[in-house]
Amino acid sequence: MWLFALFVAVPMIEIALFIKVGGLIGFWPTMAMVLLSAVLGSALMRSQGRQVLEELRRTMDRMRNPLSPLAHGALIMLGGVLLLTPGFFTDAMGLLLLLPPVRRMVIAYLGNRVQVQSNFTHEADYSQERRRRPDVIDGEFIALDREGPQKPGNSGWTRH
Repeated sequence: MWLFALFVAVPMIEIALFIKVGGLIGFWPTMAMVLLSAVLGSALMRSQGRQVLEELRRTMDRMRNPLSPLAHGALIMLGGVLLLTPGFFTDAMGLLLLLPPVRRMVIAYLGNRVQVQSNFTHEADYSQERRRRPDVIDGEFIALDREGPQKPGNSGWTRH
């Protein structure tokens, strides 16, 4: 229900802001502001995205949890999409998401509300499942290298 309300409320807010701003400064300055925010947003998204990718690379090199850089990267992408969407309200939300302190607050808020569940199966659970399902065949395979060049279009599974 809240998603439907969001899809209805945001365009209504954008239309109202376009009318207000266009009435105050005129049509062409309003269009210039929308275009400028898209250009500025894409440049900010690109530069901050590079920084987050570097942080992610450093985190992975040190074998640390990559959750924070991934969350920052996702919020930067969302902010960039909001900035590329025409409108003053979405531009304001996009610019806010490009601010690192705001992203940290959003991540902390969502971190308290998100619950992670593991879907890890132990070997004992797997063997019990295998016994219950007679249609599952446990097997091994050995990959053999074929000698000679393979014909184009021949998958190796058929004979010609």
